[in-house]
Amino acid sequence: MPADNELTAKLTRRLDRNEALEQGQQVTNTYRTTGISIYSEFSEFSRKQIKEYEKAFKKYDAGGDGYLDLEELKVTMERLAAPQTHLSLKAMIKEVDEDQDGKLSFREFLLVFRKAAAGELPEDSGLCRLAALTDIDVGQVGVNGAANFFESKIEELTKTSKFEAEIREEQEMKKRELELKKLRQAEFKEKASLFSQQN
Repeated sequence: MPADNELTAKLTRRLDRNEALEQGQQVTNTYRTTGISIYSEFSEFSRKQIKEYEKAFKKYDAGGDGYLDLEELKVTMERLAAPQTHLSLKAMIKEVDEDQDGKLSFREFLLVFRKAAAGELPEDSGLCRLAALTDIDVGQVGVNGAANFFESKIEELTKTSKFEAEIREEQEMKKRELELKKLRQAEFKEKASLFSQQN
């Protein structure tokens, strides 16, 4: 009987830990200190573009801590075939490091692309190279300026409705995931109660 209680306790802790991880992952789309959604703050990018930038950021964030430190930025630039000196890497971080913690958060990483799109980065700067060399499939995620004038006008007119549709789609997907999660939890609790009743 003590072994059964131990197993039940371990499974319950694992379930609690998984729930905590899932709740923590829901916060990733929000700039934590202000509560402003990344999507609202960087409205010049589509949701798909931001998701692609997030994938690139996570790929560059070797430590998985949610930040690009000096070493990770160095490795990233080397992988992009644009190696930088130590001083240049420090200058790159300082250019967009608003909280001055010496590393880049995802929000600060997005600032690189905002500044690049606005032409605020010198062409020979490391940040400009980072923005240019980061693999974002423009054909897949779209661009703000379309190939011709008419496509651009249509895109501007439908931009808000696309954004709302993407939000609805994402909410529906989260709703389905939550329902599936609840179903799995109920099944787990049922099996756990059967297991504890047998012993």
